Amino acid sequence: MSGGRGQAGGPGGGISWSAFTAAPHRVMMSGGAVQVVAAMLLWAAELAGRALPGLPLPVLALPPAWAHAFLMLYGTFTFYLFGFLMTTYPRWMGGPPVPRARYVAAFVLLVAGMVTLYLGLLAGARPLAVAGGALFLAGFGAGVRALWAVYRAAPASADRFYETILNGVLLLAGGGMLAWLAAAAGAGAAWERVAVEIGLWWFLVPLLVTVGHRMIPFFSECALRGYRPWRPRWTLPAMLVASFGHGALALAGGTRWIWIPDLVLAALALTHSARWGFARSFAVRLLAVLHVAWLWLGVGMVLQLLDDLAALGFGPPLGRAPLHALGVGFVAGMTMAMATRVTLGHSGRPLVMDRLNWALFWVLMAAAAVRVTAELPPAAAALGAGGLLAAALLWLAAFGPWAARMLPIYLRPRADGRPG
Repeated sequence: MSGGRGQAGGPGGGISWSAFTAAPHRVMMSGGAVQVVAAMLLWAAELAGRALPGLPLPVLALPPAWAHAFLMLYGTFTFYLFGFLMTTYPRWMGGPPVPRARYVAAFVLLVAGMVTLYLGLLAGARPLAVAGGALFLAGFGAGVRALWAVYRAAPASADRFYETILNGVLLLAGGGMLAWLAAAAGAGAAWERVAVEIGLWWFLVPLLVTVGHRMIPFFSECALRGYRPWRPRWTLPAMLVASFGHGALALAGGTRWIWIPDLVLAALALTHSARWGFARSFAVRLLAVLHVAWLWLGVGMVLQLLDDLAALGFGPPLGRAPLHALGVGFVAGMTMAMATRVTLGHSGRPLVMDRLNWALFWVLMAAAAVRVTAELPPAAAALGAGGLLAAALLWLAAFGPWAARMLPIYLRPRADGRPG
């Protein structure tokens, strides 16, 4: 696999605002590249204080777990979802592109909100942190409105199956952010729990399941000779109902029955991995990373199912192992895989996962494995907070160099001289 300057910036010209704002994925994914590092640095500092006696803990305006939940569920991957969807909505539906003024305005609001949130957290100023979260939500709303405009302007003949689902998921995400803001403003911890359940089960999992269902068979067909795509439409609604059902039961206290949607989602996720040709995908690294990340959905749901059974008296509880199999393995893995593809393909560079990016992806998978293991008995007792810190450091070891490679690409013109 080729490496070199083609993936690390290349000779596409100097840094300029016009190049940076030439396409929505550039501005949005640059924000994501900063956030995947900044959000984990803050959490790693908290974990270091727990794992190393005598090291002072950072004093934040809000409980550290609350800040971590918002940053990871909403404040990081939102940038990537807009970078991806603002690029693909016009292509999928044959609609107009998102105007530069709209995606730049959304980006500015998102960044201003995130900067304000960090300042409030670190300065111990709770009202400032809440204001930052509200400003970020305003940026989110501006991004959603821009996508809705493309959706409404698309030709009447356009197939809107996936986009209709995604629009609904984005509205639910806004509700989750409102719940978090209510908790941060003093409404109580119950609202923070609502925000977490919505953020995972009604936002990130449904969004990436939808994108994966749409794109993984397509990319596989493009990359593998003789590949026959398998994408039955009924499986997507079934997986979404299962994910929404888990979130609803968790919020309603119906944990006795939560194993039913979890079993459905686990079975369908693993079936897709098998039918999509997991083993065959390793012939093309840029394709394999998508398949590996998707496999974590099945793994995470199997772990969730085992934890459900533990709550009914069958086996030991698994703590946050299922949550982090999904959050680190599936969500972060899909994000790195998809963002690498979009960044290379839309910058005029070869669609090749070079050795370094391939290695960094596997460091991220190691972070997922360590984080999951740190919750499982008896490893949880043996590793303690050190296991959590090790996983955070592996995350930074993966995303730090990866983000450093991606960022220069967003700031310079395309390597092939084409617009965008």
